[in-house]
Amino acid sequence: MPGYQLKQESVAVAGGDDFIIRSLLDRNQFSDPMGVAAALGISSATWPIFGLLWPSGQILAAAMMTYELRDKRVLEIGCGLGLASLVMHRRTADITATDCHPLAGEFLSANALLNDLSPIKYAIGNWADLQTGLGQFDLIVGSDVLYERDELGVLAGFIERHSQDRAEVLIVDPDRGNRSRFNRHMMTNGYVLTESRADCLQDGVPYKGRMLHYWRESRVQHARLA
Repeated sequence: MPGYQLKQESVAVAGGDDFIIRSLLDRNQFSDPMGVAAALGISSATWPIFGLLWPSGQILAAAMMTYELRDKRVLEIGCGLGLASLVMHRRTADITATDCHPLAGEFLSANALLNDLSPIKYAIGNWADLQTGLGQFDLIVGSDVLYERDELGVLAGFIERHSQDRAEVLIVDPDRGNRSRFNRHMMTNGYVLTESRADCLQDGVPYKGRMLHYWRESRVQHARLA
């Protein structure tokens, strides 16, 4: 027994297909017998967050149903259960998923198998790690990743290290209040922001948030202007 309880359900992605998703039973699950998560700074309270299906993740997954992905190398940050990555993988996109939780890769592999998909490229994504070997991407996406104040711009720095000169970033944010700082860090790196409301009903429950789309035409051009 893994030490935690699971559930399995069919999840409808707006405007697209259904996916079978294996997740933790609820927020009360916890199992870290070897202290691996604790060593990464993941407390018992935050441990189950990766393994639950969150509204912002469903919003991102729905956006990826129709997003232009052709010829783009895509990175999902903080993937959790990886619903958006599953959508992109089914569309045959070149997708790599990352998360800092030690069990995220295992859950992603299980969910790919449940949906008759080949394994998705996955790597541990610690935003403070300066040497990940991930390479650079044309599109970086994430949902509900602005959950800390991040005064030093650790997340924006991770994105900068792994983005092409010409790149775009799409973040779904449920209005947590840390958007302004992140925006400033992204602007420093040459990105232009376009944002729109993402208010809707998600599984019959009102969802309020924003879709943040950052675009940079050229890192070299930004350096010259700076």
